[in-house]
Amino acid sequence: MKSWSTALLALALGSCVSRPALDEAALARVRSFGEGVEQARLMADVNALAAAHLEDTPLSCDLFEPGRNSEYMPVCHLTRDRSRQWMRERLESLGLRVTTQTTDDPRFPTTNLIAELPGTEHPEEIILVGAHYDAYHQGADDNSSGVAALVEMARLASGQRFKRTVRFVGFDLEELGLVGSTRYVQSFPGERIVASIVFDCIGYRSTEPGSQHGLPGFPLPPKGDFIAVIANEASRSRMEEMHALSGQLGFVPVLGIFAPGNGSGAASGNLMRSDHAPFWLAGQNALFLTDTANFRNPNYHRDTDVPATLDADFLTGVTRLSAAGLAYWAEGPLP
Repeated sequence: MKSWSTALLALALGSCVSRPALDEAALARVRSFGEGVEQARLMADVNALAAAHLEDTPLSCDLFEPGRNSEYMPVCHLTRDRSRQWMRERLESLGLRVTTQTTDDPRFPTTNLIAELPGTEHPEEIILVGAHYDAYHQGADDNSSGVAALVEMARLASGQRFKRTVRFVGFDLEELGLVGSTRYVQSFPGERIVASIVFDCIGYRSTEPGSQHGLPGFPLPPKGDFIAVIANEASRSRMEEMHALSGQLGFVPVLGIFAPGNGSGAASGNLMRSDHAPFWLAGQNALFLTDTANFRNPNYHRDTDVPATLDADFLTGVTRLSAAGLAYWAEGPLP
């Protein structure tokens, strides 16, 4: 029996990633949809989100270590109120109705934002796009990049029709232990999620040799010039489809990574560090898209995580590929 690390490594290097055949008509449709992503809008939104975090009031450090307030503690620089307001206003400006899922908690109350386009033929089948809107410092990569990509995809989808329901979710307090996404999954048991994309840190690229560090026991290519698309058993077929879309469309290099079972094994702990994890543990479908955060980006959870450090072409490519995936799985936009 192969070890988990061996199974992970084999797929990461591409030797086990199958490429399903894609219908040519569908490919042309999703290519056109993905090409609608506008780089200028993306970067303007990243800048606006970073500014919102910078102008916000952080959560009190006393929630974590009473009596200690150190500038060196990332949790002393965690903000989310203004970014939530910005995200809601942007989604509403697109004509989308935004609802909130609020959980009252004496220590960590959360508010998830939800906006959706009901499917025309299979409204009970959901294509979900999620990103957490809380951040340390300005949080340009982590996770203003992901929120900006979600909003740009919502702009493309708004006013369009899809056979399946398309849902956009802004998760609260990912940085404190996936709090908002866990509460979301617990509140919607048994949802028919056909495919989902969860963004977390998708805007940092480096072509310098040695810029990409491997996960413990799990080596990666030496250059940080790819987007990692991470799946567990329930979402492996979606990862293979996105890998195939990447090969056909050429928007951005993709490295597919597969975590066996529900992804919760000891060897894949670093693959469970974002809002996709509660979906995996509930048996739901979820793809995790990431530039691998601290394994590539030296600004991770620092005040240097600012918009100027991001690669606009890379973020645009990731968003275009993800938009194509949304259109492919939602079966639209319809004429």
